[in-house]
Amino acid sequence: MVVKQILEWLDVGGPVVYVLSVMSLISLTIIVIKLINFAGVLSGKKRIEAALAQVQQRQNDMALQELKTRSPSERVLSYAIAAVQNRIPQNVLEYEVERRGNAEVEILNRGIRILEVIALVSPLLGLLGTVLGMIQSFQELEMAEGAANASVLAGGIWQALLTTAVGLVVAIPAAIGASMFSATVERAAHSIETSVGRLYLLVNAPQSQ
Repeated sequence: MVVKQILEWLDVGGPVVYVLSVMSLISLTIIVIKLINFAGVLSGKKRIEAALAQVQQRQNDMALQELKTRSPSERVLSYAIAAVQNRIPQNVLEYEVERRGNAEVEILNRGIRILEVIALVSPLLGLLGTVLGMIQSFQELEMAEGAANASVLAGGIWQALLTTAVGLVVAIPAAIGASMFSATVERAAHSIETSVGRLYLLVNAPQSQ
């Protein structure tokens, strides 16, 4: 019954609804993939705190054992601690840490732009379907020589309302997903900057006698 109803909507809505249906599948697929990929992105705060405490005690080996590779900030911090332990020059370390941090953020941002485009374009496609539906209604009204018959206008109006509704249904989840994922990426980037910045302060701090 549900499949039959969907096929009926596709038939009534025409090409616009077909395009919106494809965009909806793409959007939902990206959202599911990003939800899986983002699991644990903001995790590891306690491990990071423990690792930095070990660095403060000049126990870098213990600090590396505290960290896992589940979150971007842990991966970048782990590399930075290992680099400090191997006495890599500060300027080289800062450049490489920045590069690795940017790479982590770039990976997290993948797919979000597509969601933003879908959220932007879907209502416009729905509006296009609305305009096409109204054009069809007026064409049928003209062919009926001005006879104001509800059945003559019903097809075009139904198409217009359907495409508008489908456009909004596609756009809303995409907009929410893009907004939530972007906020998570910003928090992950801030976590990377904060943890590495604290490491630099601890490394450059004078040792207590």
